[in-house]
Amino acid sequence: MSAKYHTGGNINAELDPDHYINTSSSHSTENSGEKQDSQATKTDRGLVQHQRDIPQKRKIMMKRIVTTSFVLLGLSIAHGYADVLSDRAPKPRAELPPQAVLIEPSSFAVLPDNFSFRTDSSNQHFNPTNATPPIFQVFNEAFLDILGSNASIAEIASNATFAFAHEAPVYVPETDEVFFASNDGGPLGNSNLNRNNMVFKLSLADAEKALQGSGGKAVNVPITHVPLDDSVQMTNGGTGLFRGNIVLANSGRGPRPPNVVLVNPQAPNNVTVLLNNYYGRQFNSLNDVKVLPGTDILFFTDVQYGFVNRFRDAPLMENHVYRLDPDTGAVRVVATDFDKPNGLAFTADGRTVYVTDTGTAGGSATEPATIYAFDVDPTTHAFTNRRILAYVDAGIADGVQVDTEGNVYGACADGIHVFAPDGTLLGKIFTNVLGANLVFAPPNRVVILAETKIFLAKIAAKGVV
Repeated sequence: MSAKYHTGGNINAELDPDHYINTSSSHSTENSGEKQDSQATKTDRGLVQHQRDIPQKRKIMMKRIVTTSFVLLGLSIAHGYADVLSDRAPKPRAELPPQAVLIEPSSFAVLPDNFSFRTDSSNQHFNPTNATPPIFQVFNEAFLDILGSNASIAEIASNATFAFAHEAPVYVPETDEVFFASNDGGPLGNSNLNRNNMVFKLSLADAEKALQGSGGKAVNVPITHVPLDDSVQMTNGGTGLFRGNIVLANSGRGPRPPNVVLVNPQAPNNVTVLLNNYYGRQFNSLNDVKVLPGTDILFFTDVQYGFVNRFRDAPLMENHVYRLDPDTGAVRVVATDFDKPNGLAFTADGRTVYVTDTGTAGGSATEPATIYAFDVDPTTHAFTNRRILAYVDAGIADGVQVDTEGNVYGACADGIHVFAPDGTLLGKIFTNVLGANLVFAPPNRVVILAETKIFLAKIAAKGVV
């Protein structure tokens, strides 16, 4: 491009008559005599002609500048409009993993009057594509980022006569094992006022090897019973590792009090009791427990499920969420006004906590089946600014976990529901059987406890550990 189109230069310098006059007139002072007069005359004539040509040159120059400007403006507009069209154009849909089905909300927003509407959220599940579970139901394409292109899910353990896989899943990275507990009560729990529930462990390495041999089809990996001290009664919640130990929240049984304990994951699995009372009063039935990220402070829920399942006396305190400093033993209430507080989980930064209220589990469909979000006060750790994240459509949200992007995973009657932080249901890990609890097992695994089954899902998301 020539200098006259360079926006950083002086375009008007080429159009200034004085510029040309000064340059030309300098020659008239260099010689004298007739020759000089003759040359001066010629120069003057040339100068006059040049001056006459200047307006024409200006017109030509300005015409070129204007033309170029319009061309550049046109190209800019065309480029911008192309960007707009590109933004409006349909984006290529991400490829669904083999076990995933896309269910757009618009496809069921309006159902026919003769539709067989669900009247039992716990036992009638929403599977409009009739795909054979276990599957991934994609309600929002953001769920595909959570799943990744190689997502898979398979059954890895089962026992149709025993609810062996219901509570307290904890992953132990050193041995690649998951610890968990059977149901404390319930028709298949094999536990009651006179019999404690059981803690087990399962090798994920064995499960992975078995799945490779089966081509990804269902397998049944053996589980191992982990006998614990008699102070551990009706295990219901678990987290860890915490200072190298598993943390268990126990509901208690009969006169034996509910408590929070540490369990060494290595045999002989020694137990240390951290707390078993509130200033001399027994808790109702401790349910779930988590560690606030970035601290050594424990939080646990207390609810009357032991009384509901007939292995504990009538509750003597309101259902609360508590904070425990394991170093000092200090305990206090941080959240209240629940029907039946159950699972809880923190975001990675510890600024937000989610608590499930499972009131509808008492038999009334009009009671809460809700996941609440709270802010965590950075000084007092009180749960503030309560708001609803989601009301689940299938049973209750029992256990709950959060991934590193802030998405919330609730264990519900038909599997695992995954919500964005704004409450949007992104998708489900649909098993069509009760999802009681779940735990992330790095690098890319989710272990799902489903009463009489255990499922292993592989997804791209990573959990808050």
